[in-house]
Amino acid sequence: MVGTNNTMLIGEYTHSIDAKKRLSLPSKWRRELGKKIVVTRGLDNCLFVYPLKEWAKITEKIGQLPFGQADTRGFNRFFLSGAVEVEVDSVGRILVPDFLKEFARLTSKVVLAGIHDRVEMWDEKRWNEYKRRIEGQADALAEKLGEIGVL
Repeated sequence: MVGTNNTMLIGEYTHSIDAKKRLSLPSKWRRELGKKIVVTRGLDNCLFVYPLKEWAKITEKIGQLPFGQADTRGFNRFFLSGAVEVEVDSVGRILVPDFLKEFARLTSKVVLAGIHDRVEMWDEKRWNEYKRRIEGQADALAEKLGEIGVL
């Protein structure tokens, strides 16, 4: 059961980036996301968006990883150096920094996908391509999750 301390971001929304590079967050998520959020490079060429409390949990875990391993250092650099704290304005919009827009190849239409404790920000065309591919693998993915006791 989800308690008041747990973030639960679910659903899929398509929004446009305006001429001033602002993106409106879904009204359903604004309270959970808060007035300041962290946007960073994510996996699969999307952006990850975290409420500050979830970002603190993630960085705490990352900070405990042994930095003697090149893979750990590389991931830390990729993930943390690309992170930006952004403010949510009074009407629920954020400014997406250019370097992050370029990383995720965001055009005018953006899909915001709720993934439990974070939001993923995708270019609409790339999201639809990814979604078609992953939907074709759903049964195999469910079987793997069953093997590790998730389903």
